[in-house]
Amino acid sequence: MHGILVIDKPAGPTSFDVVRRVRSLLGVKKAGHTGTLDPAATGVLPLCLGDATRVAGYITEGDKAYDAVVRLGRETDTLDAEGRVVAEAPVPALGAELLEEALARFRGTYPQTPPMYSAVRVGGKRLYELARAGEEVERAARQVTVHALELRDFSTTGLTLSLRCSKGFFVRTLAQELGRALGCGAHLEALRRTASGPFRLAQAIPLAEVEARAKEGPEGLAAVAARLVPASEALLDMPAWTVGREDAVRVRHGVPLEVQGVSGRVRVVGPEGALLAVAECRDGRRLHYLRVLA
Repeated sequence: MHGILVIDKPAGPTSFDVVRRVRSLLGVKKAGHTGTLDPAATGVLPLCLGDATRVAGYITEGDKAYDAVVRLGRETDTLDAEGRVVAEAPVPALGAELLEEALARFRGTYPQTPPMYSAVRVGGKRLYELARAGEEVERAARQVTVHALELRDFSTTGLTLSLRCSKGFFVRTLAQELGRALGCGAHLEALRRTASGPFRLAQAIPLAEVEARAKEGPEGLAAVAARLVPASEALLDMPAWTVGREDAVRVRHGVPLEVQGVSGRVRVVGPEGALLAVAECRDGRRLHYLRVLA
């Protein structure tokens, strides 16, 4: 199987657990995910299978969208509901105007510091490994962008938000900082990813359905294969350079092609629409291949 299988991840397993499970169920040798979801989080988790693993890094670059529930009045050490409560404070009287004023601070581009309980590496180690060992280290802030942040509902103790953001954005950190802006502290109670790059929840297949289909044998596996998204459709935000059959052979062998009117990064597509490579034109004359698919 070659392509992207969009999984609706359940709460519980890690993203790597989902990859291992799907690889075993489908009998594929190569598989990888494109953007980690915390174990407690659910929703869109695109898995690259077979040759599509070669473009996983480019898919990861896309924006993400989430629905989030923020619990006010309590901070935890992990910034989510899985952690230990480390601070509590009364929640002020909430109103739409007060909340909108607080949310406005978190729209746009600004530096965000990754939480200690995250998969970010510092000094060769994952931050969560250091956190579990009782260590806290200095983390460099990274530029992130919140394209949209909407208040969907609120109660005396919580908020429901929808947001669209750049890669590398931590919704848990947003929850904590939003709680502090309101003067009561907060943590992320629930998170569901509704989009990752070009992939939407409507395309996703629940992990439990993949497991059930795999038990049906070849017919069930064929049904799962029919849900695969071609790698070429995963990079639609990248301009296409279409080649004929002879040039397609050259691309597969890594032979540079002379081009005109091309600049920057492109996806090289064969005559039948299959993704052949991701390339870059640096001098306005010739394609330099970044990834060539078999």
